[in-house]
Amino acid sequence: MKIKKGDTVVIIAGKDRGKSGKVLRAIPTEDKVIIEGVNVAKRHQRSRRRGESGQIIDKTLPVHVSNVALEDPKSGKPTRIGIKRENGKRVRVAQKSRTIIK
Repeated sequence: MKIKKGDTVVIIAGKDRGKSGKVLRAIPTEDKVIIEGVNVAKRHQRSRRRGESGQIIDKTLPVHVSNVALEDPKSGKPTRIGIKRENGKRVRVAQKSRTIIK
């Protein structure tokens, strides 16, 4: 999986198409990512103690990695990611602008 925690990504398919956000967590075993402010659902939570009331919580749910593309650092548009070797190290490169990502 080429998308990592901390990357800024754009949603390219689904109900949140066109939105962008920062990756909060990557789940490589399931090929999913959790993105800040995207795919938010309401969840009802029971009260934990007596006398305390229950509440409705906004929870960010995972999105499949195939519905997400990395945001190009120069243009801000979605781009694919390539791998390049520099000084013996593996470096991620944006395909559109050919700029190095982190």
